[in-house]
Amino acid sequence: MRVLPLLLLLAAANLYTQELPDWFLPLREAIYEQNMKADEIATLYKTIKSKAENSLSGAERYLVLSRCEYMMGRAYQYEDKKSLAAGHYDAGMGWAQKAIDTRPTDTAWQMLAENQSQACAVRSTAYAMANGLNVEKYSKKALELNKRNASAQYMIAARWVYAPPPLHNYKKGIEMMQAIITDADMQKDDSFNVYSAIGYTYVQQKKFTEARPWLLKALDVYPSNKYVQKLLTEK
Repeated sequence: MRVLPLLLLLAAANLYTQELPDWFLPLREAIYEQNMKADEIATLYKTIKSKAENSLSGAERYLVLSRCEYMMGRAYQYEDKKSLAAGHYDAGMGWAQKAIDTRPTDTAWQMLAENQSQACAVRSTAYAMANGLNVEKYSKKALELNKRNASAQYMIAARWVYAPPPLHNYKKGIEMMQAIITDADMQKDDSFNVYSAIGYTYVQQKKFTEARPWLLKALDVYPSNKYVQKLLTEK
């Protein structure tokens, strides 16, 4: 899933390199499709969370629960309900840490990084300054275990795309995002995140002709995504 632009997202049992459970996917799709309100998504979240609690165990259970919290946090974050979002990100970090303590896979570190990243986006500037560097640290730990983890690569690249001026570096950000396409194993949401990030970067430079094909590629993945639809209207 994308990192909000104003702030800044191989073991056999690893749920990143395997297909996610079919019953989890509706929650992911609801977040990216942006057709449901947070209160509607909350019902889906509770159903899928219950499924994870009752059908999985150990690190696999912790990872899916971390993903559930992350997705619900994003739903509230889209609606600017920062306090509610922060609570879910905190819970997501807790589950990710349990997964690391049980079996430290690249996905466990990835989920710790993703929840930390968005916690920084919805909390105070002081919190972000104190914890922001952890995002890259955790992402690098994920890449030490699986160098093709697309989400971990994305979070490191996103720093150069979404950081406020003068901290961003659009040229470097585009290069790093494009490298993910060939150097990582992308899930559906990873593809959307990378394409939209490249498009966003060109929009910020007012290079709308260059932005358009990347934004259209993102919409090929999630046609109803309002964020990318809005970027396409920029002039």
